[in-house]
Amino acid sequence: MNRRPLRSCGATAALSVALLLSSCTSGTVKGAAGKGGVGDPLFPALGNGGYQVTHYGLDLDYDVRKKHLDASAAITAKATQDLRSFQLDLQGLKVSAVRVDGEDAAFTRKGHKLTVQPASALRKGAQFRTTVEYSGTPLEITDPDGSHEGWVKTPDGAFVAGEPAGAMTWFPGNNHPGDKAAYDFRITVPKSYTAVANGELRATKNDKKHSTFEWHNAEPMASYLATATIGRFQVQTSRTPDGLPLYVAVDPAVAGASKEALDQLPEIMKWERGLFGAYPFSSAGAIVDNTPERIDWIALETQTKPVYAGAPDAATVVHEMAHQWFGDSVTPATWEDAWLNESFATYAEWLWEEREGGRTPQEQFDEMYDEEEADAKRWDFPPGDPGKPQNVTDDPVYERGAMLLQQLRLAVGDKTFFSILKEWPAEHRHANADAEDFIAFCEERTDEDLTDLFDDWLYGEGRPDWEY
Repeated sequence: MNRRPLRSCGATAALSVALLLSSCTSGTVKGAAGKGGVGDPLFPALGNGGYQVTHYGLDLDYDVRKKHLDASAAITAKATQDLRSFQLDLQGLKVSAVRVDGEDAAFTRKGHKLTVQPASALRKGAQFRTTVEYSGTPLEITDPDGSHEGWVKTPDGAFVAGEPAGAMTWFPGNNHPGDKAAYDFRITVPKSYTAVANGELRATKNDKKHSTFEWHNAEPMASYLATATIGRFQVQTSRTPDGLPLYVAVDPAVAGASKEALDQLPEIMKWERGLFGAYPFSSAGAIVDNTPERIDWIALETQTKPVYAGAPDAATVVHEMAHQWFGDSVTPATWEDAWLNESFATYAEWLWEEREGGRTPQEQFDEMYDEEEADAKRWDFPPGDPGKPQNVTDDPVYERGAMLLQQLRLAVGDKTFFSILKEWPAEHRHANADAEDFIAFCEERTDEDLTDLFDDWLYGEGRPDWEY
């Protein structure tokens, strides 16, 4: 990737970032450089050290015909160390200016890292505001597993999804689930188009050629859960029986096929509240788009409004809405713990099937355990140790993770198990957690020794040779 040192204290593009920062700060600025990457076991280059973001203010102006974005991001953060520089994740797009606390800042580009050097060093504990002006054609990127994410162009706009890395294709930030923040979006699109983001729609403003949608998401959100999906949508607003606002945007091409599942959304939410406790956000909904054929995945648990790459069925809605508790509110500390998202959401599907008169979770477990042809894939790796980036969305994370929960249910009994389903998301509401947190949480609630269960089902190689 090209490096663009637009304000580099006279340095040339050939200089490394380290030399550049040294030439700019020698003898005048104290503090350390914020580390690029937070050492995630699967995606070590994602995220950045030295600060925690508290709020993103994103102002996006998207020309659908030209596929061009003009944007600015105002990022409020708190320094966790003395900083003479820090990094943001941004893939592609041209940066024209960076300011920190209103003063011009030097910056350089290398790969997906935007390195910022404030005019004055930032002290540990200080709150600071970084504004980045940028533009260009946002990228669609391919994940290690071959799936597509980021800013995916559609015939009538863009389908925007960010797991695990796609958020950095359309806004600069600390692109790791370990750093959650509040968001405000101001999205301008050509008139007759709709822009849908997380949280609640606060205002819509129109002129002769454009419409601007202002969205507010107050609860903490990981960057991969953010969206700014744009298209010609049929929009329906309503409320659940207990008063929660619902906002559902559906591409007309898939509206008919989506109706049956989406009509069940209030019922599904009521049922899941009974299982998982209070809904963790101030609104809910769905975004259903008519996506290109290359989008070979089904849906993403975008916070408050899952995005569906085509018409969903009820089981898919159950899965994605369960993520609002498991993944969105309780977010994994690293991508290695994605099983904490997917096991619960998959188990919710199992419980829904039983509710609808189908197989019980135990019957579904038994079929998976005994299914010979699936052994090679389901047991490829333990869900708690995926090992490779491409494994983070593979079958063991979902299916074997759900099988672990069924084994846990048998070990601790129904009363304790269903208490765990409520108490776990309540205790870690809007926070991050990992496998050690969950294991300790479960062990505190039972006299059973769960060591072998987690050793075999979460971390053991191959198909475990015992069951409760």
